[in-house]
Amino acid sequence: MYALFLILFMLSYLTMVVVTIAGMWMSFTKAGRPGWAAVVPIYNTLVIIDIAGKPWWWLFMCMIPIAGIYFAIVLMIEFAKSYGKGVGFAIGLCFAFFVFFPLLGFGDAEYEGYDRRY
Repeated sequence: MYALFLILFMLSYLTMVVVTIAGMWMSFTKAGRPGWAAVVPIYNTLVIIDIAGKPWWWLFMCMIPIAGIYFAIVLMIEFAKSYGKGVGFAIGLCFAFFVFFPLLGFGDAEYEGYDRRY
């Protein structure tokens, strides 16, 4: 019984990972960035930072233990805005990424760029 539960858990987890990577891949491609960046751990964060229009050193800000949560949420808000989505969609990207990245990548959202005015 335990083995069956473990197999089902691993299959569902693997499905979520594959779906998330596919959604990130397509959203990166829509923004003119390399899709393979979705599978490279630190580099995919740098690509998200670039798409959101933030400076590269935000990568370090996202790694600060408690303040990093704030910077990651702001980063996802700016990332969503660059596709014409709102704050609610950005919160979905933060907490239900396995649903919202595929919606962004395979949906009708177009990359609009970012507002250079901070």
